[in-house]
Amino acid sequence: MDEIDVAELVEGLGSDEDAVRKKAAFQLQSNIGDPSFAEAFISHGGLPKLRYLILKATGNTLAYTLTSFSRLLDVDKGWDHTNQDVVERVVELVVTHPLVNILRGAMAILAAIVAHQYPSRASDQPNAFGFRALKPAIAIYPQFLEMLVSRLSSADHALCANALQLINALMRDATSHDGETEWPKFIKKLQELGVIKAVYTLMQSTALQDLAHPLLDFQALTKVLLRKWRDVTVDLHKPEHRRALKGIHLASNPEKPSGLLDDGEDGKEKKHNPEKWRRLGFETETPSWEFEETGYLGMMDLTDYVRKHEDMFQRVLLEQSNSPPQTRCPVARASLAVTSILYDLYEVDKADFDDAKSYRALETRASYDKIFKPLILQWSRLHLAGLQAFFRLWRATGAERKDFLKLVDLVRVLLEAVVAGATREKSLQEVEDEMQEYDLERLRQLQMELFELTYEDTWGQHLRQVRDELNHEALQFMKEQRIRCLLQGAWFSGNPAQTIDGDQVNQQAQTSTSVSSFRYVKLSHNRRLLHYADFNIKGDQDPGLDSLQENLDLALVSSVASNISTTTPPSTRSSSSTVQPQSTTKITIHGYHPSSSIKHTRNPSKSTTASKSTSSRKPETPLLVLHPTTHSQASEWLDGLLMLLGQQPLTSETKKLTQLVSEYGLKIRLLNVRFDEQGIEGEGQVPEVPSREGLDEEYWYDMGGA
Repeated sequence: MDEIDVAELVEGLGSDEDAVRKKAAFQLQSNIGDPSFAEAFISHGGLPKLRYLILKATGNTLAYTLTSFSRLLDVDKGWDHTNQDVVERVVELVVTHPLVNILRGAMAILAAIVAHQYPSRASDQPNAFGFRALKPAIAIYPQFLEMLVSRLSSADHALCANALQLINALMRDATSHDGETEWPKFIKKLQELGVIKAVYTLMQSTALQDLAHPLLDFQALTKVLLRKWRDVTVDLHKPEHRRALKGIHLASNPEKPSGLLDDGEDGKEKKHNPEKWRRLGFETETPSWEFEETGYLGMMDLTDYVRKHEDMFQRVLLEQSNSPPQTRCPVARASLAVTSILYDLYEVDKADFDDAKSYRALETRASYDKIFKPLILQWSRLHLAGLQAFFRLWRATGAERKDFLKLVDLVRVLLEAVVAGATREKSLQEVEDEMQEYDLERLRQLQMELFELTYEDTWGQHLRQVRDELNHEALQFMKEQRIRCLLQGAWFSGNPAQTIDGDQVNQQAQTSTSVSSFRYVKLSHNRRLLHYADFNIKGDQDPGLDSLQENLDLALVSSVASNISTTTPPSTRSSSSTVQPQSTTKITIHGYHPSSSIKHTRNPSKSTTASKSTSSRKPETPLLVLHPTTHSQASEWLDGLLMLLGQQPLTSETKKLTQLVSEYGLKIRLLNVRFDEQGIEGEGQVPEVPSREGLDEEYWYDMGGA
C-alpha cells in the first residue's frame, strides 16, 4: 500500500463532501494504531476534526470514526479531547443505535475511558475517567446498563466481546473506587439485569475462542467480588448486617414468646429464647463471631438459601427439632462450611497469580476446559446443592454433633469430585443431580484414595522407600508362611500316582487309579526333599516322614506348572474331610530324571551331585503331580514351591495377603505410636495394663485412649 499523506487525510476529514470524509475515516482506522502515525495525525490538527465527526457524523463514516478514535486511545493518545460531550454522545449511540459496526466502536471507546488510569496531577478533572465519567450520561439514558447487558446475546461475537469488555471495566472500577456501600448496589443491579446468565451461556458456547479474554476477565472479577465479600467483617452495628441476621431468624418460624419481661423502664420487652440462635445451627448465642472465616460472603449465602428456600429451611429445622440434641445437624454451621469449601475449591485467594497464568494459556484451545470454570458463576446454586448434600450425608452416616468436622471433610471430597471435576460443557443440573446421587460407599473409597495421595505428596520419596521395604518384608513373610505349609504337610486327592521313573508313571497309572484315594506330601526339615506316599484311607493322624516311602529331591526340579486360576474363585474353602477324587486342579512338578542307582536315595548330597551330571543330558519331564482339594491349598503349595525355588508367587490369594501385610505395616509406621508422647502419664514409661481376668477376647485395653 502506498504511504498515506497525513495532511491530505486530515483535510479529507474536514471536507464538506460525505464521500471524501468516509474515505478519509476508512483510511484512518487502518493506520491510527501506529504510534508514529498517531503522533503525525495529532500534529496536523486531526483530533478536533475526529472529535467533530464523532458528534455529528452518521452511517459508515461514524462507524469508521468511532473505530479510529478507540484505536487512538489504545496507543494512549487523544485523552485531552475525551470530554463529557463525547461520552454523552457515545452512551447515546449504545442505547439508541441498532447498527453493529457503530456499536462495536462506541463500546470500545467507553471501555477505554472507564479503564484509563488517569494521573494524580489531573485533579482538576476528577470525573474525566473511570465509571464516574459515565454517570452523568447514564443519568440521561438510564436504560444504558440494560441495553449493554442485552448486547451479550448478540449473534456478532465481536460486539459481545466489546460489550463484555465494557462491563468488566465498569465492575473493576466500581469495586476499586466506589465506597463499601456503593459497589455492591451496582453489582446487584447487573445481576438483576441477567449478566450472570448471559456470561454463563457464552462460557459454555462454541464461541468461546472469540470471547476468551473478556470471559476470563469476567471470571477473574467474579473471584475478586467473592474475595471482597469475604473480607467484609460481619458487624451487627451495620443496619444491613443486622437486618440480614434478623431475616434468617424470622424465616425460621420461631415460637412466639409466652410472656413479657419488665425491662426496668416504662416499656416491656419480649421474653428471650435461650436457644434463639443455637436452634438455627449456630454454636453459641452470639452468631456474629461465627462468620469470622467466611465474612459477609457466608452471611449472603445463608441469607440467600433462607430467602429462596424458606419452606425447605423450616422443614429441615422441624426435622432436627424432633431429633435428639446430639444428632441434630447444625444448619447454619453447615451453610458456612459449604461456603468455605467452595471458596477454597476455586482458590479465590490465588486469583491474581492464577489469572496471569491463564492469560498465557489462552494461546492453545486445548487448555480452555481447564481454564474456564463456568460453574463459579452459579455460586448460589452450588452452595444450595452442597448444603443439601451435607444434610443427606448427615442422615446417611448417622452423624452426631461431634462428627461435624468429619462431615465437612466428606462434603469437601464430594465437591472436589463433582464440581472441580466437571467439564466446561457440563450443565448445572447434571452437577446437582450427581451430587445428590453420589453413593456414600463410593465417596468413602474416594476419600481414602485422596488420603493416600496426600501422604504421597507430603512425604514423596521417603514414603515410597518405606513402601518398597515393607513390600520386600511382606514377601519374605509370605514366603516363610507358604514354606511352613509345606513343612506341615497336606493331603491331596489320590489321582494316578506318578514317580520319577517314566515307565513307572504309565504302569502305576493303570494299577493305582482304583486303589489309591489319597496322597500325603510333606517337605523335609532341611527343605530339600518332598516326601510323599499314597493311602487308601485318610487316618486320624497325619503320617510322619518315616512312613512316607517316596521322596523327590528338589535339586532335580526345574519348574512348577499349574492350571490354577490366578484370580480368586467365588468360594475358596471346603471341608478337609470331603473327598474329591475327581479334582481337576493340579500342580505339576517338572525336572530331570537321575540315574536309577540314586532314584530313591535319601542322601541329598548324592542326589544333588547326580542332578548336576544328568540335567544337561536328559529332557525335562513331569516328576510329581499333586491334585489340591481347595483353592487355598493350591495357592499355598504352588506359591510355596515356587518361592522355595526362588521364584515369584503367582496366585491372587498370596499376592492379596502380601499386599495386606505391607499395607498394615505402612499404617503402623505412619501411626508411630510411642508411650512417651503427650497424653500418656509417666514420660518414657510403659503404662500398667490391667488384668484380663474375667474378660473374653471381645474386650481389650485401649492404651491410646482413642
